[in-house]
Amino acid sequence: MLFSDAQLPLALYTRQLIRDAEEKAIQSGVVSLFELIDRAGQAAFELLNGEARLQQKILVVAGYGNNGADAYICATLLLESGCQVSLYAIEREELGSGVSYAKAAFIAAGGHVIQSIEDVIDEVDIIVDGMLGTGFHGEVNEPFRKLIETINRSNAWILSLDVPSGIDADTGAGELAIKADVTLTFGALKQGLFTGAARDRVGRVVFADIGLTTFFPPSDIINIAHRLTDLGMPKRARNSHKGACGKVTVIGGDIGMAGAPRLAAESCLRSGAGLVAVISRPEHLAIINNGRPELMFRGCELVDMEVYERLGWADILLIGPGLGKHDWGYNLLKAASLSDKPCVMDADALNLLALEPRKQRNWVLTPHAGEAARLLGIETADVESDRFSAVKALQAKYGGVVVLKGAGTLIFDGTVCHVAPVGNPGLASGGSGDVLGGIIAGLMAQGMTLMDASSAGVVIHGVAADMAAKEGERGMLACDLFPFIRLLVDNI
Repeated sequence: MLFSDAQLPLALYTRQLIRDAEEKAIQSGVVSLFELIDRAGQAAFELLNGEARLQQKILVVAGYGNNGADAYICATLLLESGCQVSLYAIEREELGSGVSYAKAAFIAAGGHVIQSIEDVIDEVDIIVDGMLGTGFHGEVNEPFRKLIETINRSNAWILSLDVPSGIDADTGAGELAIKADVTLTFGALKQGLFTGAARDRVGRVVFADIGLTTFFPPSDIINIAHRLTDLGMPKRARNSHKGACGKVTVIGGDIGMAGAPRLAAESCLRSGAGLVAVISRPEHLAIINNGRPELMFRGCELVDMEVYERLGWADILLIGPGLGKHDWGYNLLKAASLSDKPCVMDADALNLLALEPRKQRNWVLTPHAGEAARLLGIETADVESDRFSAVKALQAKYGGVVVLKGAGTLIFDGTVCHVAPVGNPGLASGGSGDVLGGIIAGLMAQGMTLMDASSAGVVIHGVAADMAAKEGERGMLACDLFPFIRLLVDNI
């Protein structure tokens, strides 16, 4: 059976856990390797049939592993249904039993392997990518490199089997990979499909249950894209008052950066916090309060008792938006660090933390890949090459909950990793991160745990961006999310 979008399972797995499940299933006698290949090929055929694409010209490209075996079976079924199908294979002298079995079935059905894709690539409407499966990692070598480049230049609709060829199933990394319209993945969802470079390559993910489900252990990596209603916020009593709905102090906005704390503070309000105060440069009063008089303001040139009073007043601190890395921001960060209040650390607060690392239990860190690299003392490319390892290293070093932002944001508390493949490129504009920090702080102020507030905040932020993008991704502003945040926050 095929599952897509909100029907997808929540649990995500590594390639090794998937291999272990396959071996257990085969050793138990419940299913054979050949039956698993048949089921995967059948699922690919059913998807093409369901997409009403059987009347189009189809090219199947098969590798020499079990991914190629799935492609051979799909091609066999297409052939038997009278479809116009061509098959190109990347072969080697010794083939495994799975691909040998599948290739024999294709030949027996009257199929033949074409010698080059160049003669058909411009004529086909559909390409089925069965070249590199879950076993791939590292660099794409020839002949796969040239094939991937050729396929990506075509105008055909592309179906990738299990993972787009060139994508690492564990990390989502892939400098050169097939750009699929649909990825049909078998047996279990691979964690790498939902973060990093894979987010630009997988297209729509469809899951085919081929009978391995009972052989998987519980997963500590969870896809939360459709779990907003499961992340529970305490119900607000009918006699609630503003003081009972949470108080947040937002700290930031060095000279010339008043917009960042303003966006973060309004985001706190829009996510339901009862009272929000801003500590910023005195000259930023007009900018921060203009059009949003609900915000309280405390101007700060030097950290004094009035600043400490405002820090003590809050239930939650949010520090970092527009903070800067000069003495003014450094002194405010030091003042905030003397508090035992739960806090959200964002932007320049993270850059300052990287200079003087410390570990804390009751904070949420929200780095993008560049900030994560500085916090870990590595290169940004190293973070993006394995985002799961990076978020775990950040949490081990700094504690609390870490929200590693990006395409497929990861949220990790030291035990469970939530993956949130939500949002769109419209978020690639200034202020989007400030809005996310504000949502998380606002939810924490209303009583949600650090992990639940972080996960719900990421989903709300991403879904709000998807709603805002209905009028276009280019030119979308961070403040365009506010009306949708208010709609979504009541659905938690």
